[in-house]
Amino acid sequence: MARGWESKSVEAQQEAAVDRPSETAASQRNNSPEAHAKRERLLTLRMSRTRTLQQLETATNPRHREMLQKALRTLEAELEHESGS
Repeated sequence: MARGWESKSVEAQQEAAVDRPSETAASQRNNSPEAHAKRERLLTLRMSRTRTLQQLETATNPRHREMLQKALRTLEAELEHESGS
């Protein structure tokens, strides 16, 4: 594995750990299936955003970059919507 990819993976893991709320009494009480599904959805969106950002860093084709930027805007809008509701 190339050194750059390894450090990016560690960076993504650290970012995900910071983004995750700590296990508090309130979050432990909120173990409904809906709450679990929402947490999973947010985690999936965050990981997709991280992967898209990494791809955008290395993309050179203008069309591919445009597609990735559009995907990033969509993911960020969905994250904002999911976090707010």
